[in-house]
Amino acid sequence: MRANASLRALFVLALLCVGVVYAQNRPVQDVNPDRHPNLAEAQQLIGQAWDKVDEAQHANDWDMHGHAAKARDLLDQASREIGEAARDANRH
Repeated sequence: MRANASLRALFVLALLCVGVVYAQNRPVQDVNPDRHPNLAEAQQLIGQAWDKVDEAQHANDWDMHGHAAKARDLLDQASREIGEAARDANRH
């Protein structure tokens, strides 16, 4: 019975890990470059930084103690804030 519970726990953990990997999509680039060229370029650079962090993770066999994942979360947050800034500027 204990082995069965351990297998279930391992299966749940594996599903969570897969979910985290798939949830880590490149940040959206949703700013119109014709209307806000600087903000659009900032989002583009964030995308490039995201790619470099991903390359670093692969090069280091994903052994970065969660720091690379946190950096990617912050890059995603920055890209979303830039999008909000553009949308706010569009309202004024």
